Amino acid sequence: MWNKKLGIDLGTTYSLVYIPGRGIVINEPSVVAISLLDKRVMAVGEEAKEMIGRTPESIVASRPLKDGVIADYKTTEAMLRYFINKALGGVRFFHPEVMIAVPAGITSTERRAVIDATIQAGAKAAYIIKEPIAAAIGANIPIGSASGHMIVDIGGGTSEVAVISLGGIVANTSARVGGNKLDTAIQEFTRKKYGLAIGDRTAEDLKITIGSALTLEEKMSMDVRGRDIVQGLPKTLTVTSDDVTEAIQDELAAIIQAVKSVLQETPPELSADVMDKGMVLSGGSSLLRNIDNLLTQATGVPAYVADEPLLCVAKGTGIALENLDSYKRSILAGK
Repeated sequence: MWNKKLGIDLGTTYSLVYIPGRGIVINEPSVVAISLLDKRVMAVGEEAKEMIGRTPESIVASRPLKDGVIADYKTTEAMLRYFINKALGGVRFFHPEVMIAVPAGITSTERRAVIDATIQAGAKAAYIIKEPIAAAIGANIPIGSASGHMIVDIGGGTSEVAVISLGGIVANTSARVGGNKLDTAIQEFTRKKYGLAIGDRTAEDLKITIGSALTLEEKMSMDVRGRDIVQGLPKTLTVTSDDVTEAIQDELAAIIQAVKSVLQETPPELSADVMDKGMVLSGGSSLLRNIDNLLTQATGVPAYVADEPLLCVAKGTGIALENLDSYKRSILAGK
């Protein structure tokens, strides 16, 4: 009981905390609201996200992670402390062991910053695991086998693509494109096509509610509210699923390119395994309609969305931490 362990998927958009034996205990936005007057943390997570775009000048609600890595050290530390305290409850006489998932392309300086921030936030020990490895473990892929497995983890800030064999990454790339870039593309599209400025949350709602990677046979539509760019007045208009599909094509092309580049780097024996088993998609953005079909069409490799793709990385960190000795080689590889 006293030796608490936490697995944290420290995402650009959402952070998830996994406790072995209990599962996912926290799934909240990676947002921190800070008062500029006294540098005090006002809110973290869901409460802070509610404040985005609605704060007075004296309060800033921001995401301390950019493209999967720490952009604001102090704010990240405050956010980690909040998540650790919330996960373990109020008064504690012990410090937990924490494992954090990070992008595979992270530099040694960025890795050090994550470990330092985690220790400062109250952890006894901090371990780092690469996101593709964590996602594969969480998606129940037998990463230790002498066989090639391809994982495509499409998160909020990055898309991690890797081929894993014998517990290690054989070929990988990290593309700085994910759910956030899709949202931005939708905002740009409505601005150019309709002269309507919409907020981040509206763009995200459009993506989730009617978004699709391929054109839908049965069109969907959604009414959105925003500001007319010309008149500066509030305005409501109807956006279709075709609009959203058209808006995000460039970002999807970047994800396809990342997958193709990893397939090109993969040794022939492992390529045959990948063709045989297909690629597994994880991460919140893999929930976009038809993204599996788009990747299958573009690469010729079957693509499947993992069970509970949003939770794969967090579950993988928790499982790896529970079985540290078994996964030590996978975690330490490439330090």
